[in-house]
Amino acid sequence: MSAAASTNAALASTSWIFPNKPPLPYKVQTSAGTIRSKAPTKSMAVGILCKSHKFTVHKKTKGWLYITDRTTGEKCWVSGKYVYRDVRMCPS
Repeated sequence: MSAAASTNAALASTSWIFPNKPPLPYKVQTSAGTIRSKAPTKSMAVGILCKSHKFTVHKKTKGWLYITDRTTGEKCWVSGKYVYRDVRMCPS
């Protein structure tokens, strides 16, 4: 087995370490991001997603996330540029 193949096999096997854990949460990357009624940037802005807001991601499409802002209850779209997936780190 080549080094690349063994590395890929190791990565594939580690992706299911926590199968019974909830998905990792998303967080707002900037101080605030515009939330919109539809995914394109030309669509109407309906508010701001602040860094402190918690939200649920329902789906992802072409760099956009359809979310529910848990602070306001607003269902809307936010660009993936403004949010990131939290990362769990394991001790080595």
